[in-house]
Amino acid sequence: MRPGTSRAAQCLSALAAASLATFSTPAPAALGGDIASVRVDTARFRGQLVSTEMASFTRHDIISGPDAVVHEYLAPNGRVFAVTWHGPLPPDLSQLFGSYYEAYRSAAVAQSHPGGHRQVHVVQADFVVHALGRLRAFQGMAYVPSLVPAGVDIASLP
Repeated sequence: MRPGTSRAAQCLSALAAASLATFSTPAPAALGGDIASVRVDTARFRGQLVSTEMASFTRHDIISGPDAVVHEYLAPNGRVFAVTWHGPLPPDLSQLFGSYYEAYRSAAVAQSHPGGHRQVHVVQADFVVHALGRLRAFQGMAYVPSLVPAGVDIASLP
């Protein structure tokens, strides 16, 4: 206990700090998130962020190693409409997919095959994932069709 500080004051101070932390923590980064979620991903993946303005969206590249990159695509409305990735290990997909992760996980379990290659394809009304993985080579794409800006060809995203 610090001199001159009552135990009750310290408890109140700790409670206030905990409450503030709860309400000031950034929202989880994910599909449908905003630029703040891209920054959360950058920190979580311990990467370097490089942003590129395109005609209909902004691409944010999170580079976390010599061969590991996550691309997050922000629509003009400020929402992440798609993510793509490639690298020797898959990124934390629960981080990237947010509330869509459970749909992905269920499909991945249902599509699990023994062997060295793993492909997962999820096509739902408002969530699509195409992922491929094998030893030291993982890649994929996920997007929310309702958030894709008009005129953007999802197949042309790197």
